[in-house]
Amino acid sequence: MARSTPEVNGGSLADIAFLLLIFFLVTTTMDTDTGITRLLPPEPDPEQEDVEVKVNKRNVLVVLLNRSDLLMVGGEVMDRLVLKDKTIEFFTNPLNKEDLPVMEETEIQFPPGSSSLLPPDGMWRGDVSKGVISLQNDRTTTYGAYLQVQNELVAAVNTLRNDFCRLYFDKDYEDLNLGNPIEEEIQAGIRKRYKMNISESDPKSIGGRN
Repeated sequence: MARSTPEVNGGSLADIAFLLLIFFLVTTTMDTDTGITRLLPPEPDPEQEDVEVKVNKRNVLVVLLNRSDLLMVGGEVMDRLVLKDKTIEFFTNPLNKEDLPVMEETEIQFPPGSSSLLPPDGMWRGDVSKGVISLQNDRTTTYGAYLQVQNELVAAVNTLRNDFCRLYFDKDYEDLNLGNPIEEEIQAGIRKRYKMNISESDPKSIGGRN
């Protein structure tokens, strides 16, 4: 007599699928920080001269969030609402201040004929910031405060990119069509003009309320 194939309990399969879904959601939620971490710049060469390190300090803006969610920028307490403007000033150094980043003369290639404000060959020439923002937070900083600060920093760079794109190409940077080779090249050029130089350090004890 042939053996009958045992039936699979549909209810059990549904229970297993539900448990797997819950497990996935829980483990994903617990790991929220990994989705917003950026690559840090390489560590400095230990053989570099101290003089060079001192000169380059002007190129780094340290943004701290302590355990009380208090924001400190460049060693001074700052309201989060003005962080975006501070970041724009840091990356543009419009008055060529010595305590703001060095602006390096740079050439960036855009598609020839893509803008009436560029030479026929599409080569943009100007100063590009060497600045880097170092975002640091305490281990007990709230996620909401950290995300708000990060969003302000990113918004500052996006504002600069949008302004440049409107001026030269009459549209927002975020509206460039990635399926269009010319607009992809424009986007790549703007990313070189205004780099997203924001590094994020591992959380540590910064201070605040006990």
